[in-house]
This record gives sequence, structure tokens and C-alpha cells, in this order.
Amino acid sequence: MSFLQSFPFSPFAIQQAVSLAIIPESIRAKRHYYPLAPDWRGSLTQKESTPESSGADAGASTNVRAATTSDDAGNLSARDTVISDINPDELYKTAPRPISKTSPKMAVTTPMVAPSPSNPFAPYRGTGSKPSPASSQSSHPPKAYNQQPPQNKRNSNSNSKPSDDYPPSGGAGSATGGDLFSTPITSDLSLPACLQTQPDHPVPRKGIKQSQGGAIPTNKFHANFFLGSQSSTVWTHPYSLQWPKGQGDSGAWGLAVSHADASQRFFGDQDPNGNGAVRWFGSPVGRADVVLSEEELEKGNSTGGVELTTQDVKERSVRMQLSSGGDVRLEAPVVQGMGMVTALYKQGTPVIKSGMGWSMVTKAMGVMKPGVVKYRLVLNDGATWLLYATGGDVSAIKRGELGGLDLDVQGKNTAVAKGSFTGMLQLAKLPGGGNGTEGVADAEKLFDAACGTYATGVELSGSVDGQKGRYTFHFQKEGLASNSSLVMFALPHHQASFSSETAAKMASSVKLDTTTKGAAVAVVGDEWTMEEDVSKPMSMGFVPWTPEAGSVKTISDSAKEYIKTVAQQELLGTLQGQGMLNQTDQPSMYYGGKALAKFAAILVAVNDVLGDTDLGKKGLEQLKVAFARYAENQQKYPLVYDQGWGGIVSSASYTTGDSGSDFGNTYYNDHHFHYGYFIYTGAVLAHLDPEWASSNAQYVNALVRDVANPSASLDPHFPAFRTFDWYHGHSWAHGLYESSDGKDQESSSEDSMHVYALMMWAQATNNQALYQRSALQLSLLRRSLNSYYLYSSSNPGSQIQPKEFTPNKVAGILFENKVDHVTFFGNKKEYIQGIHMLPLLPHTMFIRDKEFVKEEWEQYFAGGGADQAEGGWKGVLYGNYATIDPKGAWEIFAGAGVPSGGVGDGGSQPADPVPAPGNGTGTGNGTAPGTVEPTGTPLPTTTSTTSLPTSTVSTPGLTTLTPTTTATATPTSTSEPTIPVPGVPDSGNGTTNGTVSAMTSKMARRTIRRALEKGKMKVPSVRASVPKAKRGGFSAENLDGGASLTWYLTWCAALVDFESASTE
Repeated sequence: MSFLQSFPFSPFAIQQAVSLAIIPESIRAKRHYYPLAPDWRGSLTQKESTPESSGADAGASTNVRAATTSDDAGNLSARDTVISDINPDELYKTAPRPISKTSPKMAVTTPMVAPSPSNPFAPYRGTGSKPSPASSQSSHPPKAYNQQPPQNKRNSNSNSKPSDDYPPSGGAGSATGGDLFSTPITSDLSLPACLQTQPDHPVPRKGIKQSQGGAIPTNKFHANFFLGSQSSTVWTHPYSLQWPKGQGDSGAWGLAVSHADASQRFFGDQDPNGNGAVRWFGSPVGRADVVLSEEELEKGNSTGGVELTTQDVKERSVRMQLSSGGDVRLEAPVVQGMGMVTALYKQGTPVIKSGMGWSMVTKAMGVMKPGVVKYRLVLNDGATWLLYATGGDVSAIKRGELGGLDLDVQGKNTAVAKGSFTGMLQLAKLPGGGNGTEGVADAEKLFDAACGTYATGVELSGSVDGQKGRYTFHFQKEGLASNSSLVMFALPHHQASFSSETAAKMASSVKLDTTTKGAAVAVVGDEWTMEEDVSKPMSMGFVPWTPEAGSVKTISDSAKEYIKTVAQQELLGTLQGQGMLNQTDQPSMYYGGKALAKFAAILVAVNDVLGDTDLGKKGLEQLKVAFARYAENQQKYPLVYDQGWGGIVSSASYTTGDSGSDFGNTYYNDHHFHYGYFIYTGAVLAHLDPEWASSNAQYVNALVRDVANPSASLDPHFPAFRTFDWYHGHSWAHGLYESSDGKDQESSSEDSMHVYALMMWAQATNNQALYQRSALQLSLLRRSLNSYYLYSSSNPGSQIQPKEFTPNKVAGILFENKVDHVTFFGNKKEYIQGIHMLPLLPHTMFIRDKEFVKEEWEQYFAGGGADQAEGGWKGVLYGNYATIDPKGAWEIFAGAGVPSGGVGDGGSQPADPVPAPGNGTGTGNGTAPGTVEPTGTPLPTTTSTTSLPTSTVSTPGLTTLTPTTTATATPTSTSEPTIPVPGVPDSGNGTTNGTVSAMTSKMARRTIRRALEKGKMKVPSVRASVPKAKRGGFSAENLDGGASLTWYLTWCAALVDFESASTE
């Protein structure tokens, strides 16, 4: 992850080609670095700039002439005046982009509200606020929230077998709540006593002037405004904003506004994995198409310096201010999806600049709307921007005279107001790049109607009624024309889920491309409502789940007996040094969480599917002890509460001085990944022992609050939804590091895991609001991931993302400005594809449907491709394969042997990472740069010498055996690693009783296949179209540290049983 402390060259220099990737010294800030696609810095044009095409040219004369043409496409009319008509031959210039046809034109006129002179900014701030739930959704008014949580129908006795059926009749699933976002996670807003308070953070809150106090969002779109140099880009989609700081083509100190059409994207070289796709695509940054500035700001440091500050830093909005000499000269309300970029001025002299330069500037002569003057800026790349000025000399405008903002064009990229101005300037870009003449006319009329009004924030509300979930954006607005409706831009996943009322507000012809999310469509209105079907998530429990059958916990008796023998050794740690307490004792919250979740899933299999309560009790008690290490904050790097930003972070970076310790957890990287595993484990423990939850809920709830607090006003210890972005529909893993390409996320599957974990914790603890909210969130996440991350032929993502990229099947890493088919730790196909597979949990098939899995498997892993995968990635691939061929996967896993249980190398943070190139520094703990120590400080070792219960079992496809392995047994040393395999007699290959070579257990696999063929385990025939995995070659060592053979085998057996039943 690029943390730009300084630029090795001018970040805004014009480039003829994409710049090489820069690897700053602080690259260790996020996991381990693998060279990614380049960061784009600079205005990228077809020709190099000339002295005539950049910089202020105050001596240039202004050419004024009358226009003589008129049409509906936004061209000049007889009432327009050209105040700058520059010969395009003098400048570098790209050809104008073609435009497209569109739908009905729309226009709105509203009365002007006179400004008040008492406060120069107040007149442009209206009374917009979030309506009450009853008034905000007139078509579906939510009912009053039921304050009574659903009744727990399970016996509180921890020895009773838990039920996987949820919600119970009359419980959370059937209740109709009110606003899901107005109920905190818990009424106990205190912090666990084990958490020490850290008064400061290594990253300062640069320029943040938060009047209301409380926690500050760390992983949101606007973070570049207050991190590092403060000059990296902020994406609102479809626009991007930047503070140039006097550098670059424009040389400006104001607010630079840019937009890139799809035709301006850059594409990388062909992906090395041989799929015919490009490895990356993205858009240029630092272009500064139009800069809204002010005369005092443009004097730069000569007047005491220019400062960028922020106020009202919220989830989806922020107020950005630029000051000179201590006086605020320009203020910009910044909101995700805003249709126009607004800048407010107080008795200042506006300066308009362009890094691209303009070929023509025109001013509308007529009275468009009381109090508004309009300009059309045609840039040298063919783009047309509309500039609206509201305020100024209102009386002159009312008389029909030229008034308000009067610009004097000074050269080829600068225009300065002829006098002082108090009011607002608003910028909007007309569609280009193939949207047609009619669409341009529609867009201009839309912007004409909406000018003078602007968005200042977004409030979120939601409800679940039966099987339908809804969430609504309530856009707060201000301005002179308070009765005008806002124009906001919706991303493709919004468009696909709009309620009928919201869909009717779409201006489907008015589209602007986004950088990584397809085409955004304009919507006229002050609120949107999106709808999702929540029936599938609300049918999930802890056991294996399929979209067709729901929860499946019935498997054949022979499969049960075989899996029990595997579970005994995995759960009770029969291999020396590989017990649960040792495996879960990690110096990393990520690895510790994965290890805990691994054993939690084993317990689900043992208790809920196998029905072995005796074994389950033993494992349950051990898992409670292992979890207690973290709940009591006794791990190597305890958690602390950071008062600087407001959140629970690892103390690792405070201790080591390394910002990349524990993969940047201290800097708010990946909290939903790390804490998601702990929340899932806590959910399983509460599910199996409700009494445990009563004494541990505060700790788990604290982690939930850190990543999924629904309201910062109700729970001020944490920002609302630290990682999850309700506008984009997925999370951002990137924390407090400046980034030239914006926020990013790698593992989409761990993103969905954390939401599933939230839902299971809510189910286990009967938290109705959290349960319904998480079900809605998971449904939204499915839609978003299949639109932007996962590309099967039938997924919307295959149509939304560029066709040059979609053969990759997955995004790799999705940034705000680019998508790169790679990982932070390498570019092998199992890494890139596998990071979007793990962990395998009940929600997996809801996100990744069979068609997607089949297409991906055929492209990358069929014909033995999976057997080439390294370490734990092979298990990840075959676990994924089980969703389309459970019989084939069963054969592979059942012949694997029993794992040693160590934390493997699959995951978003690999166990054996390659040090980051160019780091030059270590972690300060004796490990390689960017890595963590492999083990933490173990708890006192408790080695059991009691032999496992002797039992005779009939295994599916394996001969009968009486296991005699004890908990202290160690594998016999042979020429190959040997691992105890339950149910396999002496293999005759030189190994001792009960063991076979992990790499050569051909006899076991052959026996399995013969048993399957003889019908000892009923399995369906698998569709011929599904390419078979190569049989053999799988070792028990090929397991990710968060996965187990017990869970994989249970998953396979459940799917086989379901498919068998469905074919009978």
C-alpha cells in the first residue's frame, strides 16, 4: 500500500506514458508488497504541454464575439456570449468525445430564497435534515421498533444441544422493526475493563476541526483530505477532488475537480496467468480539469500559508475548507455521489483555473434562474463543464442585467472574477464518451434545474419486513433554492435495487463513467430507497448451507463415523505441540482469529452435524480457554482503545514502532477481517453455551462496535461502520495511510465473512436489530461483490467492468481508482483467486454461486491446476471446488490424512510472506520486513497423556480400525512426512501402525473410491460439464490455518447428502 510521504517526482507532471510503480519506504504499512499497477500522477494527454498551454497568462487578450448557433445539445445559443475563444491549433487537444441519445428532458424552476447578510455561509445552508422514519418512506412506512428482543427458545443449560433453526417463531426474523440504524449494538456503552486507553495515535488528526467531538471515520473515501500530504485524490464518484497545493499543470491552490471517461482509462499488460485479460485498469489522477480557487489562496504561502481543514467528518460526507492567513476563503461540502461540486465563498474573489486549459468559455445572457449566472467551459480534451454562480449582485440579475459572477478570462487556463463575490460556485460535467447529443441536452436541463441547491450529508435508515429489507439514503441539502430537488449519481448496484418510487426518479440518459464501478446514472430527488431480498441470509445458521436446501445437517452414518475420527485428532490435538492452545496463541489478531475460527467450525461440525456431544464438550472447554486469552487481553500484543481516532487497535505498532505490525491493525487496516474471525468464534461459543455469552458479551460486542457501530451519535466511542461503505456496498480494508489511488480492499470473501459473523453473533445472542441489519448488509454485499469483484458470464460484473479485464474472473485488489489482478503478497493464480474464496462458511454459496465457481475452476484449476498450488492454498481451492463437486472433493480430503494443525499459509495475510522489496527496514522484532513473529508467548503447556476413547468405526471407503493414537504421540520419522490417518491400516510402505505417508497415501484414496463405487456412501453423479479435480496429490499439510479437515469433510458430506436426496 502506497503511503505517500513524499513524491520522487512532481506528482502532477504531464506524462506521455503511465509512470512506473513507486515503492515508498513505508510500503510495509499494509501486509506484504507485491508490485502493483502504477499510481497515476499527472495530466495525461496525447501531446506534451507547451508554455502556452499551462500556467497563468494574465497578459492574454480576451476575444468576445456573439454566438450564432443554437440547439438542444448544449451548443451556443444567440443569447450566449463567448468571452474566450481560443484557436485549438495553439494547444494540444484531444478530439471531442462522441455523445449518445437519451430519454425525456426535464426542467424544474423554483423561487429564490434571499440570503441573510449576518453569516456569509449560512444563507446557503438550508434546513435539510433526515426525515422521521414514518415520513421518509411513504410507500412502506416502518412500524414501531419492538424493544423486546426475540425469546431464546434454547434451554440455557450448556449441556443441551443447541438448535440451528433461526429465527424462532415470533423471533427476530418475523418481527417488523423500525429504523435498524437507530439501535446501538448494546445498551452497555462502556468498554471492557481489560482494554487500556491510549490517549494518542501515531497518525495525527491533521486539520480536523470536529465540533461535535467523538470518533473519526478511518477507512472512508475522504481520508486523503486529512492524511499525509493532504494532496492525494478523493473520489466521490463520478467526480474526483484534490488539493494541488500550487503544483501541477494548474499551479493552483484551490479545489481541483476532475472526471475521467471510460475512453480515458489505461490498461496494463496481459495478465501472466494466461487468461487473455489485462492485469489492471485505471484512470489518470492529478488532471485538475477545473479548479475552483480564490485570489488570496492563489497567493499561496506569501500570505501566511494555505491550510486545508475539515469539519463534520462523517461516513458519507465532509466539509473541506481552504484558508489563507487564518481566514477561510473557500468551503466545499463533499458528499458521495454528488451531482455537482459546490464551493462557497465569503467576500472573496473567485479564480477559476484548468490543468487541461480551455478552448472556449461562454456566459449565458438570459435569466436562467433568479440569482444564478451560468458559464460553459469547453476544455482542450473536448469535455464541457457547466459553472453556476449563485449569489453576488442579485438585484442586477433580477433586472435582467449581467450581474452576479463576472469572469475575466486571463489566458488559456485562468479566469478571475472582476469583483468580490459571496455565494456559491457549482461545477457539473456534461456526459461524453458515447452518450450522445440527446443525453447532453437532458443533462444540462437537469443541472440547470438543480443549481443553487447542494447536498451536505447523507443519513441512513433501514428496515426489514418479512423477506424484504430496505435501506434509504436521506440526502441533507442546503442552498438558496431550497425547494429544488438534488441531482445525485447512483452506481450500478443502486440502480438494480431501487424501489419503484426511486427508479422513477432516474434520468437514465444522464450518465457519467466512474473509475471502477461502471456508469453512474443521475437521480433527481432528495432520498433513495434500495430493496434487497433477505430470505436467504435469514435462513442461514451455523451448519453447511446451500441456496437450494438451506441449512443441511443430515449426513450418512458412515460419513459421520469417519469424520469423528478426524475430529478427535484435530480438536484434541493428538500431535505434540499442536494442541488448540498452542495453535491459537498468535502474536497477530489476524492469525489468532483464524485459528480460533478453525476450531469453532470443528465444534459446529461435531455438535450440530455429527451429534457427538461428549467430544464437543471437551473441545468446547478448550476453546473457551483459548478465547479467554484474548478476551482477557493476555495475548502478546494486547488491544488498546485509541482515543485519538476512536477505536480498538492492536498495541503492536505502539510496541514495535512499525506501522505495518500485525498488518497495520494499529493503523485501522483490516479490522473487519481480524475481528470478524473473533466475532464468529464468539457466536459459536454463545450458540453452544448461552451462559458463556452472558459473561463474554461485552468483549465480543466491543469488537462488533468497532467494525459495525450503526450510529456514531448513539455510540460515540466508535465511528459508524468503520470499514463497510453503504454507498459502495462493500468494505474498504485500507486504514490511516494516504493513498494515491484511494481506499482499497483485497479479500471480498473475508468481507462477507465478517458480515456473516455479525449475523451469527446476533442470532446466538438474540439481538434483533443487529440480526436484521446484518442480513440486509449481507444481501447488499452479495449484489455489490457480484457487480464489481466477481465476473461470471451471468454476473452483472461481467457487463459493468471493462471487457478487457473481466476474463480474470475476480478483481484481485479493488481500489477506488483502479482494479489490479494481483495480491499484496504475490501474483500466483491460487493467491489471486483464492483470496476471494476463504474462509468456507455457510454464507459462501450465497456470495459465490455454482456457475461462477464452475467458470473460474475451468479457467484456472481444472486438469490438475489446483494440485500445483502451494501450501494451504491447495486446501482453499478444493474447499471451493466442493461447492460444485462435493463427491470429488470428499475423495480428495478423505485421503489426505490428519493435519499437523499449524497455522497455514492461506489467507489475506500469508504465513510465509516474501519481504517487501525496497523496504530497507525490519519490523523491530527480529523478523523480516513486513512480517510478524511466527509464534507468541504460549500459555503453560497442558499435555494430556490420556488415550483417546477406543472405538471401532466403519468409515466410508476405509477399512475398520481401532484407533490407539494418544494425545502425546508423534509421527514416526520416515523418508516422507508421516501423519496419523484414522481408519487406515498399516500401509505396508514402511510406516508404523496407523500412519501413512502424507504424500503417498494412494491406498487410502483407492479404498475410498472403491467404497464409493460399491455404494457404501450414497453419492450422486456429478454433471459431466463440471471438470473433475485431479484425484490424489493432496496432503493434510495443504490446509490453510483457518481450515480443518473436519469442516471440509462435513461440508462435502452435507452437500453430497443433499444432492443425493434431490436426485432420488
